[in-house]
Amino acid sequence: MFGIDSPELLVIVIVALVVIGPKELPGLLRTWGKWMAQMRGMAAEFRGHVDEMVRQSELDEVKKQLESAQGGLDLKSLDPTKQIRSAIEEGMAEGEKAMAEAKATLDNPMAEPESAPQVAAEPQPQIEAPTASEATSALVEAAPAPAETTSASVEAETAAPETKPVEERPAKAAAE
Repeated sequence: MFGIDSPELLVIVIVALVVIGPKELPGLLRTWGKWMAQMRGMAAEFRGHVDEMVRQSELDEVKKQLESAQGGLDLKSLDPTKQIRSAIEEGMAEGEKAMAEAKATLDNPMAEPESAPQVAAEPQPQIEAPTASEATSALVEAAPAPAETTSASVEAETAAPETKPVEERPAKAAAE
């Protein structure tokens, strides 16, 4: 602090204590603190005004440079909607071209597309459908044995009938 070391500061405090006295020293320090706070506030205000003037002068310089540029600033050239519109139009043109190619391919069924993969068709496994008598016997076997009939069981059966899938017959039975 201002090039004053600790021993020098200690000497100043002792001299102030002897000269001013212990009763008036706290009031003097309080007054000195208020005065320093006012000085710091004025310095900050002055610094703020100087910074504002510098910013204003820099803005004025930038404004002059923009105005002195060839023809000034062209805001129409900075319009991002033109760039977006051109990108959309390019995409639309590519899409229309692809649609025209696809339509031409569909209209001419004799022409085979070059990129069509040649895949051999695999035969589908054949599932034999059970005959009507076999399906009926499977349902009869799967049906529960008759039990005591109560009104609750009758209501349950009529409300939501339960369906079971037809079981496929085993391969051994098909061979016989």
